[in-house]
Amino acid sequence: MMRCSSAICLLLCLLSLTGCHKSREYFPKNLPAEEMYIVRFDEVLLNMDTAFMQTNVQYLYDDFSDFMPTFCEDILGIDVSDTTFLIEALPKFLYDTVYGFKQTNERTKQVFRDISPIQKELETAFTRIHYLYPEKVIPQIWFIISGFNASILFMPQLSEPPREDILVGVDMYLGSDWEYYNQVVYNYQKQTMRPECIPADVVSAWLFRNIPYTSQKNHLLDNMIYRGKIMYLLSLLLPDETEAEVMGYTEEQWKWAKHNEAAVWKLILDKQDLFATDSPILTSYLNDGPFTAEISQESPARLGTYIGWQIAKSYMQHNPQVSLQMLMADGDAQKILEESYYRP
Repeated sequence: MMRCSSAICLLLCLLSLTGCHKSREYFPKNLPAEEMYIVRFDEVLLNMDTAFMQTNVQYLYDDFSDFMPTFCEDILGIDVSDTTFLIEALPKFLYDTVYGFKQTNERTKQVFRDISPIQKELETAFTRIHYLYPEKVIPQIWFIISGFNASILFMPQLSEPPREDILVGVDMYLGSDWEYYNQVVYNYQKQTMRPECIPADVVSAWLFRNIPYTSQKNHLLDNMIYRGKIMYLLSLLLPDETEAEVMGYTEEQWKWAKHNEAAVWKLILDKQDLFATDSPILTSYLNDGPFTAEISQESPARLGTYIGWQIAKSYMQHNPQVSLQMLMADGDAQKILEESYYRP
C-alpha cells in the first residue's frame, strides 16, 4: 500500500512539473543596490526665467555640454552651434500655448514633483541587471522635456568604459487623459503614457538594445521567442509590476489574452503563420497597434509577443538547469518551443 502511495505521489509530482518550478529564485535576496542617479534636465528647463535667456543658454552649454548636441539636434531640430536661434526658440518651446507646451510643462512639474517610486523601481531593475551582466555599464537616466518628440532616446557618452545614457521625455508620460496627446498620438498609444509606465519602458528599451536577436532565421516563431524572452526577463527585473503592466496591457486586455490564449495559439498553428517571414504578418503579431490584425479586432495588440512570453516562461519552468543568461543567449527558437512543452 505504501509503495502504491509513493508511486502516486511521484506521478502527481511529474504531472505538476510546471508548478514545481514556478517559484524559481534567480536573484539573491540582499543584492547590493545600484544607485540610479536621475539628471533632472526637465527641472532645469522648466525653472528658467525667460527674462535672462542669454545667460540661461550659456549655462546650458557650460554645464550640459555633452547633452546639448542631442537636445538641440534630436529634440529641437536645430544646429547646436546656432545659439542665437536657440535663445529665440527656447521660450516658445517652453511657453507656447497653441500646441499646449505651456500647459503641458506646468502639468509636468506637478506630475514629476516626486520621482522616488520611479527611481526605486529602476534601481531594483538595474541592480538585477548588474548581477546578471556585471560587464555591462549601468546607464545614467535623464528626465527631459521633448516637446512631444520622444519617449525614450539613447545618448552615447565618451566615458571609460563607454556607456549609453537613457533620455526619458517625461512630457510623454503625463497620464492617458492628458488632452494635448490627442493631437500627437493615436488613442491606443495613450494607455502607456503614464508616469508608472516609465520603468518598464526604460528597462525594456535597454534590454532590446543590449540583448541582441541571435537567431539565424526571421520566422515569426523566432521573433516571438526573442521578444517573449525579453518580456520574461523584464517581469523578473520589475517584481513590483503586474504582468499586465509589464506587457503594457490594460487589465481587460490581459484578461482577454489569458482567456483566449489557447484559441490564439491554435489559430496561429492553423494558419501556418508560425514559420512565416512576411513582414505584414510579423508586424501584425508583434508591433503595437489597436489590435492584432491576424487574430481579431477585439484582441489586444502584440499577441505574438504575449505567446512568446508564455513559451519562455514554460521553458524555464521545465528546465531548471537553464540560467537566465543561458536563456537570453539561446537563439534556437525551435528547441525552446519543443522543450517548453507549451500547452495552453
